[in-house]
This record gives sequence, structure tokens and C-alpha cells, in this order.
Amino acid sequence: MKSSRQQYTCNEYRVEMILLGLNNRLRQENLTQEERRKIKEEIARLESDMGMS
Repeated sequence: MKSSRQQYTCNEYRVEMILLGLNNRLRQENLTQEERRKIKEEIARLESDMGMS
């Protein structure tokens, strides 16, 4: 998230919760390599959209 912002929006909260869930899924041991790759790609996309990377 950008530190210069004053308002914390519902959308930012929503994306952060999605990121939390995706990171939790990555910790699951029963994922295939393909599932892990897709989750990592989605995390990277969301972080980029939010200006976090």
C-alpha cells in the first residue's frame, strides 16, 4: 500500500485479505507445482496492482 495515502479503502482491505488467503494456501503441503505456480502468479499480480512490489 502507498504510504502517502490518507484513506484506507474497502478495496484495499479486500485485496489484503485475498493476499493473506493466497499466502495461507501456499503453506499447504498437498498443492501441486502447477497450483503453487498459479498462486504465486496471482499474488504477484495483486501486489503489483496495489503498488506493493
